Amino acid sequence: MIGAFTALASQFPPTESARDDGLLCIGGDLRPERLVAAYSRGIFPWYSKGMPIIWWSPDPRCVMPLEGFCLPARSARKLRLHPFELTHNAAFGRVIRACAAPRDKEGGTWIIDDMMRAYEGLHALGYAHSIEAWQDGELVGGLYGVALGRAFFGESMFHTRPEASRAALAGLVALLRQRGATLLDCQQETPHIMRMGGVMLPRAVFQAELARALAPQTQTGAAQNCATPEMAGSGLPFPWLPWGLVYSYSPAEGFWAARS
Repeated sequence: MIGAFTALASQFPPTESARDDGLLCIGGDLRPERLVAAYSRGIFPWYSKGMPIIWWSPDPRCVMPLEGFCLPARSARKLRLHPFELTHNAAFGRVIRACAAPRDKEGGTWIIDDMMRAYEGLHALGYAHSIEAWQDGELVGGLYGVALGRAFFGESMFHTRPEASRAALAGLVALLRQRGATLLDCQQETPHIMRMGGVMLPRAVFQAELARALAPQTQTGAAQNCATPEMAGSGLPFPWLPWGLVYSYSPAEGFWAARS
């Protein structure tokens, strides 16, 4: 399937040809091969029900520097007093459906059924992942996104209790650091992300960072955390982060471990 990724990636227009609002092109499909090819170019789909598939490459691009992430003092204090249990890949389907729940008065959402099926397919293939925040056994927050090489592309988050989505993002940052990732793409600027350390990168800078994050790694040092043993150092352009297991997070240690 690697060859399919490369061929499909070349079918997208150059990202620098995107409109000022970031719209790059329209059409295509949401097959796993096309989605992975798009993300490898820094392109993502975003559209509403009844519209054709629209592909975007914003300039500038919002990213979260992994070493620059910082919870607001008030949030950090609340999370210390009322911590959440965090897991990884324990309830992907529930997370994406919670993210898809309408949040505006018109009842609209961009995570339509076709999008949910597409990302559930990516999850089954090992590309899409979720972080869950639990309290009293109830799923109260979370996020999901796509992992390629040492890059993670955040897609959406939700919360039903205060601070739950911030807790999930803090857990994701800890997991990415632990796995040797170098790029956390947040796609578009939001006050929520910017308050926690998000920065805006010119498209050319973002593309350079993405290229470094997708560069094949040798199986040494932190690179062991970036690709499965059979893929690390193989020269394949799309190593998976080894996230097939379900993990739990220890806030006291700041460390994720496989669940027994």
